[in-house]
Amino acid sequence: MEIYGIIMAGGGGTRFWPLSRQHTPKQLLNLSGKDVMVDEAISRLSRIALPENIYIATNEQQLAPMREAVKGRIPLKNIFPEPASRNTAACIGYAAVELIKRKGDGVMIVTPSDAFIRDEESFARTLRLAVRAAEETGELVTVGIRPTFPATGYGYIRMEQGDGLVKKAIRFVEKPPYAQAEEYLKSGDYVWNSGMFVWKASTILEHYRTLLPELYHYLEELGEAVGTPSEESVLREAYSKISSVSVDYGILERSRDILVVTGEFGWSDVGSWDMLSAVRREDEDGNIVVGDGVLLDTRDTTVYAKSRTVALLGLDGLVVVETPDAVLVCPRSRAQDVKRVVDELRERGREDLL
Repeated sequence: MEIYGIIMAGGGGTRFWPLSRQHTPKQLLNLSGKDVMVDEAISRLSRIALPENIYIATNEQQLAPMREAVKGRIPLKNIFPEPASRNTAACIGYAAVELIKRKGDGVMIVTPSDAFIRDEESFARTLRLAVRAAEETGELVTVGIRPTFPATGYGYIRMEQGDGLVKKAIRFVEKPPYAQAEEYLKSGDYVWNSGMFVWKASTILEHYRTLLPELYHYLEELGEAVGTPSEESVLREAYSKISSVSVDYGILERSRDILVVTGEFGWSDVGSWDMLSAVRREDEDGNIVVGDGVLLDTRDTTVYAKSRTVALLGLDGLVVVETPDAVLVCPRSRAQDVKRVVDELRERGREDLL
């Protein structure tokens, strides 16, 4: 059975403003100093799937820069442009019907574009195990990360007890408070929800049919139009009516057929400026400096200087991001709230900064 890699790359990455913008979101940024994030995702999946079987789902606003970023790595026809953001259920369903109509059924490896993976060989081994489980059982498989600290910003999955790396999922928990996360860590029964999934295209569509029938109806219409002159208009019509729902909430939390494959491969969800330490080394004072930064008597601070020198004196625990048209300054502890700045700019009609 064919193996398809699906990279979800349609997010706005608003927590990395002002570096991340609508046309150059987080997945098109080089945060690690090695490559843009979507290309790193392609390289990882190339260990398991052929380049011609790797696909990207993105927002149509990002289509041109996405094509430029991935040119020569995968066929450009393998980019699926979504007319609007409708969360992961629509994105994955769209990819599934396209794949079945274009190439036939196969195992989909669905990954976000913006995770950081330190040990790519262990990552590949984990995905191969997940692919085998999806093929042999016909069930939905999600990749769980063995937790290393009581994170409150991640979702958790409780698994049944027992030996082996493939276990039955019991329940999903969204971003617990610290005390509860500590209990999860001690119990050994929970893993972080990585947002990576493995399943047959036909299997996930059958779950849409039973659990998300309205969305499935639009996917059926889209499937009939794939490869015809009406495909784009049918896609736009469907996305104007589809509700925004995550595949976790719409499918996984409501299904009893979920397996969890546990992985340990140095995974980090690089979701905001305070998580940059996952891809950049801190100095002896806990600082991260990208670009021309001068930090004196300053600790636990992130500086990203795009076009000029940024100097800090006697400060602790900040994020400072400088671009030619905007500067962000906030405590590291408030980095998750940068999206509020983007919302305020949108409310003020400052599209030039979005």
